[in-house]
Amino acid sequence: MSESALLSERQVVEILASARQRLFAEVGKVIVGQQHVMDEMLIALLAGGHCLITGAPGLAKTLLIKTLADVCHLSFQRIQFTPDLMPSDITGTEILEDSAEGRKLVFSRGPVFANMILADEINRTPPKTQAALLEAMQEHQVTVNGKTLFLPEPFFVLATQNPIEQEGTYPLPEAQLDRFMLNIVIDYLSEDDEVSVVTRTTSGKAELVGRLFTGEQLLAFQQVIRKVPIAEDVARYAVRLSAASRPGRAGVPDFVNQWISWGAGTRASQNLVLGAKTRALLHNRTHVILDDIRAMALPVLRHRILVNYKAEAEGVTVEKVIGKLLEAVGR
Repeated sequence: MSESALLSERQVVEILASARQRLFAEVGKVIVGQQHVMDEMLIALLAGGHCLITGAPGLAKTLLIKTLADVCHLSFQRIQFTPDLMPSDITGTEILEDSAEGRKLVFSRGPVFANMILADEINRTPPKTQAALLEAMQEHQVTVNGKTLFLPEPFFVLATQNPIEQEGTYPLPEAQLDRFMLNIVIDYLSEDDEVSVVTRTTSGKAELVGRLFTGEQLLAFQQVIRKVPIAEDVARYAVRLSAASRPGRAGVPDFVNQWISWGAGTRASQNLVLGAKTRALLHNRTHVILDDIRAMALPVLRHRILVNYKAEAEGVTVEKVIGKLLEAVGR
């Protein structure tokens, strides 16, 4: 890298390192705890990826995403996914409109035309409607009546799903799950944090959050992040970690063939490296280390590895499988 590029990179490192702490401070005015969740969401935003957020009801998933949009000064739309939601309710539709020239069809843009989309309870809508987001997430565009319309940049989809509601839900197919860079799990708060939430939300008005950076700055950060150098052996480690999860291949650990029916693909390796580059900058480093890859393993792999019935019968979770993969691949 040139000296000017290195200087620019150092400047971005300083901006991102300070922005991380400021983000915690600003979001902390509304959200109590959940620091690892905010960390992983920030990594996805800076890397330009989409997030799937899994957690029980009442854990402030929606509030967290809305607050993050406010802090990043992004246009925000919330889509409540229900069994009767249609694809046109997301992308938009043509309507008949009166004008001085007579009646004509005019395209009315749907809620997908925003910088940040909250796809709330995405697993409560049928696959036909879920698929309406596929093109938007991958290509940042939608096609309506043969016309291609580009979405505003930056564009993020943050989808929530409730893991305990099984009736009336439609699990996301693997092809769509793979479009999400990270699967972030939100757990219950500690007793002290929950007391703080109860006290804060039952007395007075909520504080207003400040705006830390704009969409244009996020796009600039994404470009710099992709220029962060990574050693070949570190990149090879990410590939080996993903490849080790694929059953039926020579050299994979025995537990992989016993417990896994479908392993992680190439997109997992790409997201491990991209997330690791972002994490490195957020921790004041201009190069990626193995610990960055290992730290991204859970959120990147947990929705890309499908455990089989044998694993479920033995009480083996995907998190346990990933932990054993990290042990098996080593350093």
